[in-house]
Amino acid sequence: MPSGEYQPLLEDFLSYLEKERMFSPHTVRCYEVDLSQFFDYCTAELQGKPITAITRNDIRDFLGAVLRYGYTTKSSARKLSTIKSFFRYLITTGRIKNNPTRSIKGPPVEKKLPPLLTQSQIAQAFNATEDSLVTLRNNAIIETLYGAGLRAAELVGLNRSDINFQENTIRVRGKGGKERIVPLGSKAKEALQKYLNIRGYPEQSAVFLNQQGERLTTRSLQRIVQQILRRIPGVSATNPHALRHAFATHMLERGADLRAVQELMGHASLSSTQVYTHLTVERLRRIYDRAHPRSGKNN
Repeated sequence: MPSGEYQPLLEDFLSYLEKERMFSPHTVRCYEVDLSQFFDYCTAELQGKPITAITRNDIRDFLGAVLRYGYTTKSSARKLSTIKSFFRYLITTGRIKNNPTRSIKGPPVEKKLPPLLTQSQIAQAFNATEDSLVTLRNNAIIETLYGAGLRAAELVGLNRSDINFQENTIRVRGKGGKERIVPLGSKAKEALQKYLNIRGYPEQSAVFLNQQGERLTTRSLQRIVQQILRRIPGVSATNPHALRHAFATHMLERGADLRAVQELMGHASLSSTQVYTHLTVERLRRIYDRAHPRSGKNN
């Protein structure tokens, strides 16, 4: 646990993330872990230097130590992002005047995408031959994750009042408590209606329930999706995010505007959405090489 002045500052910052930024408990915990590691370094290597005296070089030395201890560049970049958020908070609340993180750039991070689920593979994820409650629920889960490009936490957080069957829309609460409205496709609408019509537990506001009638957890959702996708031949991605990834990639492949996909996915910046264009471009390149007579690759 951080000592000296670090601990109360950390507690204030985490409270701010939880109560004002509306971050999830998991996200707040990640911030706490990263900052506790940074404060432990400050205590051991900088003799508990006051926050107001910490410099750009101190932070860079910490990041260097993180890499030497075997952390990946991705982990180092995340820790830097956490520290930057913390010092911005200190500036905003008037605790410090100068931000030592302002000009620090993290190591370049290669963005790796999960293997892409094809449209054919996703079609195989549905079990149209059974009408049991569990099957109808699982079909609705897959249709909604893929049809609306939702994150796992967004799906389990859905309430019945968030679904407007008349206007064919879903209200989604994303990261940081931000809300967005996404279209409800006909297949997802049909799957949701079939499930909700026989679900029971009318007093439950949550859309997706476990067998005890309680809101589904993200852990349970991950297990359900994994079980469904594992039975499909050739599939190597078996988590809920693979369906969100497929949503974005398939939309872009079929001509959707990049900024429209950004809004649908709830990305704060366009750069987050642009990651999904990489496989689309590669796929088009392979088609071009195979089909165009002047590509030089099809002889």
